[in-house]
Amino acid sequence: MPQPLPPEVLDQIAERFRVLAEPSRLRILNLLLTGERSVSELVEETGLTQANVSKHLGLLRSSQFVERRKDGLYSFYSVSDPSVAVLCEVMCGRLEAQAEEQNALLGTGG
Repeated sequence: MPQPLPPEVLDQIAERFRVLAEPSRLRILNLLLTGERSVSELVEETGLTQANVSKHLGLLRSSQFVERRKDGLYSFYSVSDPSVAVLCEVMCGRLEAQAEEQNALLGTGG
């Protein structure tokens, strides 16, 4: 039988989920899951301001979800924590299952 996690560990888990709970950060991570991007590319692809993208990347980086590679004057970001992809797959799979269940109940067949 699994043992309960200590409160300190639960606090760390909760903090990671708080970082992921912001839609703009999820948009950035979703793009980075397909490959490395510069800040400029992320600004263009998300429609967010440069300051906003930089703020979110800083938080994602401090939480160790992404890593930065500097090349001259440019910074490039990529996903450093493969568990992000796993979490996204689990959540997307669950959302798909819920949609299918709802469609079956409504008889819409999706």
